[in-house]
Amino acid sequence: MTFQRARSAEQREARRRTILDTALAMLDEMPVAEVSLNELSRRVGLAKSNVLRYFESREAVLLELLDRALRDWLAEVADELADGVDRELPAGERGERFSTVVAHSLARRTVLCDLIGAQAGVLEHNVSTDAVVRFKRSALSGLDAMAELMRRYVPEVGGQAASICLLAMILTGGLWTHCRPSPSALAAYKVDPALATLHLELAPALAHGLTLLISGAMATAG
Repeated sequence: MTFQRARSAEQREARRRTILDTALAMLDEMPVAEVSLNELSRRVGLAKSNVLRYFESREAVLLELLDRALRDWLAEVADELADGVDRELPAGERGERFSTVVAHSLARRTVLCDLIGAQAGVLEHNVSTDAVVRFKRSALSGLDAMAELMRRYVPEVGGQAASICLLAMILTGGLWTHCRPSPSALAAYKVDPALATLHLELAPALAHGLTLLISGAMATAG
């Protein structure tokens, strides 16, 4: 596929969407680390220099995808929580149900988790301050929305909802890397079964961590 130069604002926006959609399709095939600007340019049908007319770097493309994926997830997890958490349950059980729903919802979205895992170490590098400011402002708005969901189902956390949600996102990124062990690590688990406690699965590990955060907040609230 080849393109003529975009002339209007509508054409430029369409070109940006094409680049983003193509990068997203690549993430269904490969991890963030393997998405290259050269391959993205080839698939879009533009020279790399032309792709850089629309995005300042590969990382800028992926950072925008992360922003979009987070907003989509927040809209979807609201419905999942409505179906999965009975607000009449005791506080402790509601906290556990909230944690389980959120953890499994994130774990199903492998592209989102991969992007979250790469955010601080990769995606926020090789981008301008303006790009990071835009992302952070949107992320802060999303954090507020997630905290509001937590307060709806577990109001006992009090004013700590936003802090818990931020830590939950950081925990998601860290666990994502640990839950995808290298071939050597997998071999080590087979050689010494005692090491198996270090082999984590994302959904249960994230649910456990989030439950601990919520329980701690409830214990100190008020």
